[in-house]
Amino acid sequence: MSDSVTMRDQTQRLNFSLILLGNAVLGTPMPMLIILGGLAGAMLAPTSEFAILPVSVQMLAGMLTAAPMSVFMGKYGRKLGFLLGATIAASGGILGVYSLFYDNFYTLCFAHAAMGSALICFGFFRFAAAEVVSESWRPKAISFTLGSGLVAALVGPEIFIYSKDLFSPIPFAGAYGAITVLSIIGSLPILALRLPKTSNADQLNGSEQVATVGEIVRRPAVFTAILCAAVSFGVMVLLMAPTPLAMVGCGFTDVQAGDVIRWHVIAMFAPSFFTGSLISRFGSGKIISCGLLLLCLSAGMAMAGIELENFYLALIFLGLGWNFGFIGATNMLNENLSAGERSAVQGANDTLIALVSTLASFGSGVLISSFSWTAVAATVLPLVLIAFIGLVFLRQRVRSVA
Repeated sequence: MSDSVTMRDQTQRLNFSLILLGNAVLGTPMPMLIILGGLAGAMLAPTSEFAILPVSVQMLAGMLTAAPMSVFMGKYGRKLGFLLGATIAASGGILGVYSLFYDNFYTLCFAHAAMGSALICFGFFRFAAAEVVSESWRPKAISFTLGSGLVAALVGPEIFIYSKDLFSPIPFAGAYGAITVLSIIGSLPILALRLPKTSNADQLNGSEQVATVGEIVRRPAVFTAILCAAVSFGVMVLLMAPTPLAMVGCGFTDVQAGDVIRWHVIAMFAPSFFTGSLISRFGSGKIISCGLLLLCLSAGMAMAGIELENFYLALIFLGLGWNFGFIGATNMLNENLSAGERSAVQGANDTLIALVSTLASFGSGVLISSFSWTAVAATVLPLVLIAFIGLVFLRQRVRSVA
């Protein structure tokens, strides 16, 4: 008995370590794409209004593939799903190089669509981590997995800086080539995973009756979790996506924009090493509330001015707010789903997140080209208010039941 328990613990530790490593490497292109989407898009776009279109298409592709990818993983396993995502990301990088060599804006959009599908796939690492550890450790597993994205924050912008001119005089093409290389390297720890064909979340007891997705989503806690995750992610994209364009428009360099994005992504992931402990102590709802307040603070800092320090502080607060709001909402969702419900509802959750992110990305492009950076920041406040209303409603519902 003790040998089997030890073996199981060793397998859990191995799988969890490989998931952290895979997420760190495969997540590294994410901050690179934040910078590339706007700057490469502006260079090739037929008009300024379409400069952020590659980023919007990236989000849209994520929306369209989130649910099918979740179903695919439920049927064939997380391992094959992540390998598929790595293959798609590598292909997107190659297509990005082609787009810049041949000045083709439309193939650039296809490249970002491919990488959007890959990134939404890699988002399921947080659920995979929760499935390979014991139930008591799940909040920390989710938090640590997102925390491994700190590698992306530190390494991604550096890779962008050193690779963007590798194919000089073609700007940015080298960075897309680097994404292909990272995708290939990131697939190696995934190949070493020892996972069953189907994930633990989808191994149902034959007598278990699973509700429809619509019935599950109508549960107050599930609905609130999905709403807060979508708002946290959408607000983050709304302010983050146009930041490089806004900074260049204010006279700053692309290297300075890259450094602001670096600190933004650090703020997104660095707190993850203790966010899980905070959730265990104070509960998901309070941590989500703190995240929403930080998002409001980010918007206020962005509206306060267009100095370099304003961009730094706004994007740092934005990252912190996303961390608390998104991890808190992810844990709240996981707490309120049975094993048989997770595959379908996780896909629906990430589909809605991708939809909101797509609208936020496209909307930010319209706002910044037609109005101003301040107008983008002001749009944050009503969105956060909607999430706060959802939390208040949930608390009242819990008190009335109690």
